[in-house]
Amino acid sequence: MDWEPLVSAALAVRRQAYAPFSRYPVGAALALAGGGIVTGCNVENRSYGLSICAERNAITAAVARGERQFTALVVATASSPPAAPCGACREVLAEFCADLPILLVNEAGERRLTSLAELFPDRFVFPPARA
Repeated sequence: MDWEPLVSAALAVRRQAYAPFSRYPVGAALALAGGGIVTGCNVENRSYGLSICAERNAITAAVARGERQFTALVVATASSPPAAPCGACREVLAEFCADLPILLVNEAGERRLTSLAELFPDRFVFPPARA
């Protein structure tokens, strides 16, 4: 997989984050199954529960475009080592993907390749409806 377009997109959108409270900007780039990239950044709110993470912003932007299948995700932070998606983001990603390769990066060039299945091994699976 060519990660570089996703890495560049995640690092670029990270600069657009609105993080005046945490001062922790995050960027995410989501690869669409049909080709293309959708990005998202975190947007905080003084009522912190109303904040939204970069990963969920990318997912919601993709869904708004009619996309439902994703092939990879890059998350860009300043953390060393690069930080993984939070639990809420893992849950939202799992709504659309049983597994997903995820590359965690930072501006210093550190990288960690992981997956949704590795980060969220016992995900909630809603029982099928009874007939």
